[in-house]
Amino acid sequence: MLESLMQAFRIPELKKRIYFNMIMLAIFVLGAHIPVPGIDHNKLEALFGASGFLGLVDVFSGGALRKMTVFAMGITPYINASIIMQMLTLAIPSLEAMSKEGESGRKQIARITRYLTIALAFFQAVGFSVSFRAAATGFLGVIQMVIIMTAGTAFLLWLGEQVTEKGIGNGVSLVIFAGIMTSLPYQSSLIVSSVEGGLVTPLQVLVLIALFIGTIYGIVLITQGTRRIPIQHVKRVVGMRVTPAGSSFLPIKVNTAGVIPIIFAISMVMFPAQILSSIPSKAEWFIRLKGIADTFSPGASWWAMVLYVALIIVFTYFYTAVVMNVQDMADNLKKYGNYIPGIRPGKPTFDYLDRVVSRITLAGAVFLALVATIQYVAPALTGVTAFTLIGGTSLLIVVGVAIETMQAIEAQLLMRNYEGFIKQSGMTA
Repeated sequence: MLESLMQAFRIPELKKRIYFNMIMLAIFVLGAHIPVPGIDHNKLEALFGASGFLGLVDVFSGGALRKMTVFAMGITPYINASIIMQMLTLAIPSLEAMSKEGESGRKQIARITRYLTIALAFFQAVGFSVSFRAAATGFLGVIQMVIIMTAGTAFLLWLGEQVTEKGIGNGVSLVIFAGIMTSLPYQSSLIVSSVEGGLVTPLQVLVLIALFIGTIYGIVLITQGTRRIPIQHVKRVVGMRVTPAGSSFLPIKVNTAGVIPIIFAISMVMFPAQILSSIPSKAEWFIRLKGIADTFSPGASWWAMVLYVALIIVFTYFYTAVVMNVQDMADNLKKYGNYIPGIRPGKPTFDYLDRVVSRITLAGAVFLALVATIQYVAPALTGVTAFTLIGGTSLLIVVGVAIETMQAIEAQLLMRNYEGFIKQSGMTA
């Protein structure tokens, strides 16, 4: 990895792209510390409490939500909009046809996703403003919160697109990465304070560090893990071109769904409590209802944890089915004259691939469930409750984005090596 980075800095164009990434991420960090006017931050801290749903959003925003800055909502509305568009593409034939129109179709879907992001950002800003209305200085403060938070999300979306176009890697993923890493110094300072105050022993911190390193190792192992299915290519003649026979493999990732199932599951279990907390009612039955909703938090009880794990497994299978169409895979193999050794084309190939995908998806689902529950198991093992980065969602995103960005750098280096080889071959000829 270090060697690839050093080679990248030797190439002027790649160095320029990497510096562009750094500048854009520096702008994000700056905006994450500019507070929204008209907010009483002492009341805001009291209202924030220990809400799991708000804590998840706060981690994605780099702590900007707790401080109520211009980037308080982060890029979360875009994540939700992208997930909704993926589902709508499967449900609406016109969107499915648009997605298959090549570059022009993808641009149209991206445009619709942007509009949906702004709409979701507005409604989410209204929800946060209602929840934090006691911290706002009057009605004007609430209006300011809605406008500035929506504009902040729109700016982050533009920032991510600029990084994708002029930098290295996926811009939106890097914005999420920066948001999580921005909260790391604050959480580390809380751990130091806990050790100095005698609340946590140095041995417990060492256990936390070992758990942290072990989790990263497991995430890298599973994220990079693939099931390679051998494929045999037959000899084909297309016009004057002859494609020779050969063999290769069809890679199927262990964790095809990524972090999406965890986000789905945590949103579902936390959403009722978030909605009820925004309703200003002091009725006894309503307070009791909010208490019931709070028990669905994964750390509240063992049965809530079981529900959380079950939802992650279900959503893993669901999202894998969304992004991986086994029927299309089998049809394409048959269409191009390829086959799996020992498996007949057609329905037998579909049955075989479906069985393999189902088994490997179970392994990925169990992995996601284990990683997601670490943030609730770690405090019991270490006694450290201030370090939320050890949580599965944030750590999975950080490691995944880091791997994706390094692969993008290596791809750029490989492409330039090929270009140099072609130029040298041309000069030799």
